[in-house]
Amino acid sequence: MSKPIQGTCLCGRVQYRVTGPFDVFHLCHCSQCRRSTGTAHAANIFTTEDRLEWLAGEDLVKRYIPDREGVISKAFCTHCGSLVPYTSLKSGRLIIPAGSLSEPPGIEPDDNIFWRDRADWYDAGLAAEHVEQFPDD
Repeated sequence: MSKPIQGTCLCGRVQYRVTGPFDVFHLCHCSQCRRSTGTAHAANIFTTEDRLEWLAGEDLVKRYIPDREGVISKAFCTHCGSLVPYTSLKSGRLIIPAGSLSEPPGIEPDDNIFWRDRADWYDAGLAAEHVEQFPDD
């Protein structure tokens, strides 16, 4: 077992701890993950649900369960909307949004899945200027 890592939503009301080792870390570029996160890709770490411990705010976690087959689900803080860990209905695996972790997870991305589906602006974004903070506009 690895040392426990804490995670939180944006507002900090939902807090959790997970313990590795983790199984796989996918950067998913499918259109559903892009819509779900509002970003270029989801960054999800997969493990087993017994590795999750809620520390605070579990009552604020809302699960979106789609009303049609083939659509992904997700869980989020009802106060700030940030994604939080959830168990996949399809696989039974715990999915941890990597960006919600407060420390490095000790695993690097294994792959970029659904690469052909990536946003048409993704490659240009990687090549864009790198700025340390919000630019002066």
